[in-house]
Amino acid sequence: MGKKISRRLQALQDKVEDRDYTPLEALDMLKETATAKFAEAAEAHIRLGIDPKYTDQQLRTTVALPKGTGQIVRVAVIARGEKVTEATNAGADIAGSEELIDQIQKGMMDFDKLIATPDVMPMVAKLGKLLGPRGLMPSPKGGTVTNDVGGAIAEFKAGKLEFRADRTGIVHVMFGKASFSPEDLLINLKALQETIDRNRPSGAKGRYWRTLYVSATMGPSIKIDISALRDLQLTEAV
Repeated sequence: MGKKISRRLQALQDKVEDRDYTPLEALDMLKETATAKFAEAAEAHIRLGIDPKYTDQQLRTTVALPKGTGQIVRVAVIARGEKVTEATNAGADIAGSEELIDQIQKGMMDFDKLIATPDVMPMVAKLGKLLGPRGLMPSPKGGTVTNDVGGAIAEFKAGKLEFRADRTGIVHVMFGKASFSPEDLLINLKALQETIDRNRPSGAKGRYWRTLYVSATMGPSIKIDISALRDLQLTEAV
């Protein structure tokens, strides 16, 4: 049996035409179809021409969203000595050493991002089974294993996101709130597109971008003209 679609979603789907929208048109439509009773996120779903089962076709990186995420990001830091104090002074919500690792092992997950200094990673490694499935395991590629804890905290609280392509080569990433203006959403989406292009895996052959859809959390998918987004000059998006 097919999944039953609510009357609300069916009505919203009927508004979306079966065509490639220009980026700004699509974001206007995203806002128009964000009718849930809570603050919806703006999401991008991007199919890339990669096969992540090969190491040279994997995509995992970070993007700094110029207009932020619209979310309050709770940051935890695992470090030693002065780095713990540095983290606290830089605005970390939680900071500690072995005692923080023990708390996490006991189920404390009151954070959205976990940063660790390189010297504590051998200890943090034992949290892999807990943190990995939640996407919270610190990694150098994600910018969450670093000695510059102050800089990392500031970036993630300001709108830096980590993302990766799933095993089917699709990137699912939130790039703001549906309450943002279409222009601000476009600036964030452009930054995401440029980041994906800059980090094209070395093994990616042929057409890299396959499809790009955007939607509000509970809204219908809206297809974007990829060429129009890639050709857009940043000064036009500001």
